[in-house]
Amino acid sequence: MSTSSSTAAEKDFKREFLKIVFVLFGVLLVCFSIFIVNHRGNNKYIIETLELNGSAEEGDALFKINCVGCHGITARGLVGPDLHSITLRLNDKEIIKQVTGGLTPPMPSFEIDPVNMSNLLKYLHSLE
Repeated sequence: MSTSSSTAAEKDFKREFLKIVFVLFGVLLVCFSIFIVNHRGNNKYIIETLELNGSAEEGDALFKINCVGCHGITARGLVGPDLHSITLRLNDKEIIKQVTGGLTPPMPSFEIDPVNMSNLLKYLHSLE
């Protein structure tokens, strides 16, 4: 009699285990799908930005409006780091991700259109 109850318990355990595995698989599949969709959208934005030839003057104006509070009027750093030679330390894709994602606190993320991001990149390249 104990054999049949043990077998029933094993079947219940296997059934519950399979449910958990399927649920985890479904959650991982959804997360992966969201990542892929976001990654493609981000890549499209980066590609569009990098295809443009920005203006250092317009990038300077944009910098003075949004960035001087942390990076200083000459981009030598205050709360945020010195940005001179930043384009030697980070490539343009990394800079775009930093600006749009605010990857290093306390830097906020910025919603910036590709034209203005291209202008900002051109300005940052002028700081080399």
